[in-house]
Parts: sequence; C-alpha cells; structure tokens
Amino acid sequence: MPQTHPVTGQAAPATVPPAPPTALSLEERLVLANTVMNERLDEAAVAYEVNTAHIETETVGLADVVTVPLTSTLQPPPQSPTPVAAVLQRAHHRLRTGGWCAGTFQSEDGALCLFGAIRTESHRDLGLEMSAMAVLLEAIRRQFGDDRFESVPSFNDAPAHRDGRVPLRILGQAADLAHARGL
Repeated sequence: MPQTHPVTGQAAPATVPPAPPTALSLEERLVLANTVMNERLDEAAVAYEVNTAHIETETVGLADVVTVPLTSTLQPPPQSPTPVAAVLQRAHHRLRTGGWCAGTFQSEDGALCLFGAIRTESHRDLGLEMSAMAVLLEAIRRQFGDDRFESVPSFNDAPAHRDGRVPLRILGQAADLAHARGL
C-alpha cells in the first residue's frame, strides 16, 4: 500500500535507494591520504610551537657537535714548526685538559681564559704572545664579523659562551691559520 503525505494527503514519492558507493581509484585515495596527513602535520607543528615556545635555545654549529675521539686529547697535539701556531696549539691543549673559564684570568680550580692560556704557553714572550693574540682575534673576526668583538677577552667573556666549546674551536682554527701563514 502506498504511503500518503500526512499534510497534503497525496501519495509520497517512492524513495530511491542511494546508489552504492563507488570504489575510489588509487590516485583519489592517495590524494585523500595526503590531504589528511598534511592536516595532521600542520596541527602537530602548531602544537609543537605552542609547547616549546617557552624553552630558550642556543644555536649550535656543526663544528661544535662534531668532536674527535677522546684518545686524541690524552696526548699533546703534535707541535707545529711555526712558533705562533705552536703557542696556539699548546694553549688549545691546555684549555682542553685544564679547563676554560670566563670573566677571570684563572678560576679557583685552575681553568684559564683564552688570554691566560696564551700568556702561559708563550712563557711570557711578549712578541710571541702579541702575535698569537692577533691571529686569534683575526680568527674570531672571520667567524663573527669585524664589529662584534673588540678583543680576545671580550670574545672570551661573551655571555653566549656557556661552556668552552666555541672558544676552543676558534682557538684551534687560529692555530691552523698561524700554521698556514708560517707564523
């Protein structure tokens, strides 16, 4: 018996069953999956930014992360034939083994600043000390620009250096620079 519309009293049109769903093609499924994944990744990126906004970060260069095996630091580095490079190499080795400090020439536990290590390793030869400091300042300025640091002590005591990684890396580069120049 046909059904009638309750208000008009007319026969209700026969309902047409919905067409069976057609299977999506591979390309359509990939587009759909890509859209869903992009939406999830966008939501995750926003959540990550919100959850980590309060965390202070320090920029770390690749040279600060890549290190040599510990066995190489147990022995003094081979001496360079040039006097200034040798002083810088010895200062580098002294800081790696004895410690680096900032804000003072020498800390209570015996750690030295860059200037203190160079002065100690130059055996107070003023000419050698001045040459080593000049090469070190040039290496600093090559890395950070001419106007950022006025002197080696201002670089050593910069608040950005929480540990000695960057100063030691620059000291090693200065030794290589002095050696390359035959100083």
